[in-house]
Amino acid sequence: MSKIELEFPLLETLIPPKSTSARNLSMILRQSGAFTKRLIFNLELLIGFQVRSLLSAAIYRKQLRLSNAAKAKRSAVGLASLAAVGVIVLSVLCNTPLAMLQHKFHSKLVLAQDERLKAVSESTVNMKVLKLYAWEMNFKSVIERLRKQEIKLLKDVQLLRGCNLCLSYISPILASSVTLVACYFTGIPLNARNVFTFLATLGIVHEPVGLCPEIIEMVIHAKVAFRRIIQFLEAGEIECENIRQMDFAEQHEHAIIIGSGNLSWEENPSLATLRSINLEVKVGEKVAICGEVQVYGKIAYVSQVAWIQSGSIQDNILFGCSMDEQIYQETIEMCSLVQDLKMLPFGDLTEIGERGINLSGGQKQRIQLARALYQDADIYFLDDPFSAVDAHTAISIFNDYVIGALSGKTVLLVTHQVDFLPAFDSILVKESVEHQLVRQEERETGDIGLKPYFKYLNQKRSFFYFSVAVLCQTIFFGCLILQNYWLAANVQNLRISKLRLILVYTLIGCSSMFFVVLRALSAVALGLKSSMSIFDQLLNSLFHAPLAFYESTPLGRILSRVPIQVSSDLNVVDVDLPGSIRYFSASIKEIVRINGTTKSILASHLGESITGSMTIRAYEMEHRFFADNLSFIDKNVSTSFHIYSASEWLNQRLEILCITILCSTALLLVLLPTKTFGPGFVGMVLAYGLSLNHLLFSTVQLNCTLENDIISVERLNQYMRIPGEAPKVIYGNRPVPGWPAVGRVEIHDLEIRYRTNTPIVLKGISCIFGGGHKIGIVGRTGSGKSTLIGALFRLVEPVGGKIVIDGVDISTIGLYDLRSRLGIIPQDPTLFIGTVRYNLDPLSQHTDQEIWEVLGKCQLRDSVQDKQGGLDSLVQQDGVNWSMGQRQLFCLGRALLRRSQILVLDEATASIDNATDFILQKTIRSEFASCTVITVAHRIPTVMDSTMILAISDGKIIEYDEPMKLMKEEGSLFAQLVKEYWSHIHST
Repeated sequence: MSKIELEFPLLETLIPPKSTSARNLSMILRQSGAFTKRLIFNLELLIGFQVRSLLSAAIYRKQLRLSNAAKAKRSAVGLASLAAVGVIVLSVLCNTPLAMLQHKFHSKLVLAQDERLKAVSESTVNMKVLKLYAWEMNFKSVIERLRKQEIKLLKDVQLLRGCNLCLSYISPILASSVTLVACYFTGIPLNARNVFTFLATLGIVHEPVGLCPEIIEMVIHAKVAFRRIIQFLEAGEIECENIRQMDFAEQHEHAIIIGSGNLSWEENPSLATLRSINLEVKVGEKVAICGEVQVYGKIAYVSQVAWIQSGSIQDNILFGCSMDEQIYQETIEMCSLVQDLKMLPFGDLTEIGERGINLSGGQKQRIQLARALYQDADIYFLDDPFSAVDAHTAISIFNDYVIGALSGKTVLLVTHQVDFLPAFDSILVKESVEHQLVRQEERETGDIGLKPYFKYLNQKRSFFYFSVAVLCQTIFFGCLILQNYWLAANVQNLRISKLRLILVYTLIGCSSMFFVVLRALSAVALGLKSSMSIFDQLLNSLFHAPLAFYESTPLGRILSRVPIQVSSDLNVVDVDLPGSIRYFSASIKEIVRINGTTKSILASHLGESITGSMTIRAYEMEHRFFADNLSFIDKNVSTSFHIYSASEWLNQRLEILCITILCSTALLLVLLPTKTFGPGFVGMVLAYGLSLNHLLFSTVQLNCTLENDIISVERLNQYMRIPGEAPKVIYGNRPVPGWPAVGRVEIHDLEIRYRTNTPIVLKGISCIFGGGHKIGIVGRTGSGKSTLIGALFRLVEPVGGKIVIDGVDISTIGLYDLRSRLGIIPQDPTLFIGTVRYNLDPLSQHTDQEIWEVLGKCQLRDSVQDKQGGLDSLVQQDGVNWSMGQRQLFCLGRALLRRSQILVLDEATASIDNATDFILQKTIRSEFASCTVITVAHRIPTVMDSTMILAISDGKIIEYDEPMKLMKEEGSLFAQLVKEYWSHIHST
């Protein structure tokens, strides 16, 4: 035993002499140091999560305000070890230029990902419009083009990351080989004691050095992220100091005073949007603001475009306030919501989708009004609240709501309808406005199984690259073992010269380097190929998903999956682990799944808050939404912390296991007869024993990380299996060119329901729209008018009956062939980020001359010519730099360019002023004189000149005849609607 102790000083550090109390104390301190290290690491994690939470909260709050060095303890090979230090330092220095390149490409990658995510977000938000125009494939190709640009940058980043990893693997091999060569030339004796003590020390040093690539990558990501966060947080905010809010006790006469106000949407505009505004509104006054639709974007208490949160109708009305049953019921009655709630399966507890997508426009507007009324505010800003409801509902709301419930309140009403103006105390008319120059989510449970792995590897040539990577990794580790075995077997062998010993050792090491590089390249190729293929399948699934999917799925839930990069460096290790590790693996998978779910909820809440920021600020509800955001951040960070805590839990147990194995092995070697194993073999065993903890933990951690990362594939796979719509094109049954030529629409016993197990909303409708006729569809809000239009475009498929257009059953042809042959001016005018030309003709099918011609017919030529760039002038996100009326005229321009024989107007005039409505109707009468025009409208004058009127109530046809005949019929629904409209006009 004493011989081995003298031969291997490394063993002396593992087995303290019984007579040396200092050594015993050293052992205790060393063991307690390992435990302390875990506590320190845990504290670092806590601080990191707190910083992350702080930044997340700061970013959320901002959008509401927007306008290890290791040192060797012992030296065994003397000055020759300086050669190893030189190699390690050189490898670390080599990371510097690689890091600079990585930072450059990563910065570009982040911008490319932003552009791609913006395009995906815009497409998913406006998917209904894309389907109506049959533009899905064009917008999908735009996303694919952006994705290709992103993949090019991602490839560069991954290759640089692979180079860093190769350096971390190669540097210990080079260091050991160079050191042995230095020993040979300096005459330092090579024996088991020196060689394996040095290799063990090198293994200890390699652990922190190997972290350099990971640390560099994290620093680069952090630097890029911090720069973007700082830019966001430094953006201008609303200047609240220019607004003074006073109690009524201090100011009795006036509720609102604006003195010489210059108002603008931009921080430094060339021209203010509103100049020298002087306005005084007395307490209890009702002021109407009317004028031409020329100013884009409005600040409003009840916004023109309704903002609805995900949740129940009751939650949207209460909006954070406590329930008062009496006031609540009165609010519902005054906002004409009683009948609507009776039609819903769970009344006011019915869950509505994000943005209220499964409600009609009128229902969303009345829920907004109810929300405002329930707040019992002192001053009410109403931005055109009657635009999306029929005349009867508008009169009811005006009398019960504005005149009745808001009596004694200060009301500012912005409107383009002059019918209600006589009831107001004062009217502010804006005729000419100066413009500025424009420059709950599904979650898998239990074991993951092998399906996600096969799904990931079954992409293009992924399995080939995976096989190459595994083979190279196996050969690499085999070379490392062979290298050390050669040294252990021959270091004491006098028949092997030192030069030969070092030469073979170095050649084996150089061979292993080749496989490291090949493994890195294969892993990068594997990640990129799988990522590209999975993203393509996800995109196809999303663009072929039915509209019902988007009505029931929050945008944040979709986007939380889209940005995921399934291209991490894979290290697959098959290990038989103890029961505690299996317990850890099972627990961590569930925590990661929960973490993904909480992240989706956080993203959905952020998206809703950004969309409704004006409403939130108007209600002064920033504190409540900020508190909700903090709660969602806490839940998300809590799961993240538990993931890292579970890793520390495992690490502690692995350390105990490794210490036990190492001590037992060393004790066994000491107790065995002296010549059982040679000194070289004993040295190799102890050297491997010292690195066992790091190796075992890395193996288990990589295995668990792989399982956690593969959950991303599992989550993506949920959206890759969305039941799709009918085929875009059925090649065996395509309509003839020029179809439909007549425009005759036959509806036979049509029955529609939105989802399985929901009530039928259209109940056996049968009628015929003659070719070239002008059809007006009327009915109360929620009667099924827009559902009929959805059935015509096959946004919803019938459960019974059929629709035939010019002799062709539309259910037998492809969706693209159907939708691309029909024209529509939708209820919600939508513009996309890009140019005027792109918004009118995204498929580039028309010349500039044709586009200018259409703009002239839409009365938009002058507006576009005034913009810098003309047809190439900028259209901002959601078209916010164009008024609501102008956006609707853009939709008219699209219809004129398409020139379909059938044109549908789905409540197209609801949100525009009378002058814009006149332009729209005049253009349609002249340009679509011989076409079938189907008009769904709240405004009765819009359909008075129709050939036929179809009246719908509760999903059934009540009457279908010529308007003059219906006017003469007693008890006619159409006649009743006309009477209500004209009586409203005469009374006002």
